[in-house]
Amino acid sequence: MIHPRDLSLSSYYYELPPQLIAQKPIEPRHDARLLITPKRGDDLSSIRHSKIWDLVKELRAGDLVVINDTRVLKARLKVRLTGGGVAELLLLEPKGDGNWLCLAKPARKLHPGDNLFLDSLEQKPISLKVISKDFQTGGRIIKFPANCEDGEKIEGLLERYGEVPLPPYIKRHAPFDSQRYQTIFATRPGAVAAPTAGLHLSNDLLVELTKLKVELARVTLHVGLGTFRPLETEDLTNVQLHSEWAEVREDVIEAIARCRSRGGRVIAIGTTTVRTLEASLLVGEGKLVPYAGFVDLVIKPGHQFGVIDGLLTNFHLPKSSLLLLVSALIGRERLLAIYQAAIERKYRFFSYGDAMLILPSAVQVEARL
Repeated sequence: MIHPRDLSLSSYYYELPPQLIAQKPIEPRHDARLLITPKRGDDLSSIRHSKIWDLVKELRAGDLVVINDTRVLKARLKVRLTGGGVAELLLLEPKGDGNWLCLAKPARKLHPGDNLFLDSLEQKPISLKVISKDFQTGGRIIKFPANCEDGEKIEGLLERYGEVPLPPYIKRHAPFDSQRYQTIFATRPGAVAAPTAGLHLSNDLLVELTKLKVELARVTLHVGLGTFRPLETEDLTNVQLHSEWAEVREDVIEAIARCRSRGGRVIAIGTTTVRTLEASLLVGEGKLVPYAGFVDLVIKPGHQFGVIDGLLTNFHLPKSSLLLLVSALIGRERLLAIYQAAIERKYRFFSYGDAMLILPSAVQVEARL
């Protein structure tokens, strides 16, 4: 039963002490803390406090772990303006023919027809052009060289001129971020933010899970504006997200079928993986089908999950679409109470922070198809 407050944005606010916002990652990756949510019906005294490495105890033979294999682009660019001064671009998504939708700061300085220049030490300046305004996002459509038509083809340019777009709440930047703000399985360039739950998985941990006969499958969702921009509308009844490109391949569907046939559990690593799989089910009208295209699915209380059984996820920002998704699994009030318990235990929050594990036994009965 959905409570009216479940569809009010203000109901997803919580107070977080600033010192609990993680400024750097834990090393090794699998040494981050892990909060294991209680079984449905159990009180919060049943919360278990563990480490990511202990997934080897929580997962079992026959389970399927699904990860997002997107790779974060060095999508933050400093540009020189024709009339003097500088601005910053954050690439969001390709629009064809070398055109990219970008957020700009300050956007008021960038007008259609303006020329911009990318400069970097020991690199030849590259000329860009402002094509138009994008009224949905407040961004700009920017013309890059014609061969920069997608994430894979523009990545070489961004490696020379760009920076890793760390979230604004991470105040320090370090050279290791270009590698550490990537999952170990990041192979498909196109994201402007990391699928952060996946940052916790190490090579050593994956080796151990493989020994346990836990299977691994990969989907892709290029994390963009839809994931990381805060929600702004109080009434969440018809809330919309900016679309993001995603792909579910045939091998993933086959892996899920094998998992079901052997009685295993499908455990998603991160909310982006959940959205990708559930969107594929929606496209197939209740059947999981291969899909490659844009996804704007909003998962909120009342959603019934048809693919995933459990979830490994980070601790998310207040009033974010990610909180809505996790609330759909375990309930809003329960989630916020668990977050308060995590705050009291001084868990680390957001992108470089700790994680929580929602096993199938913790998922609301009404949240399943």
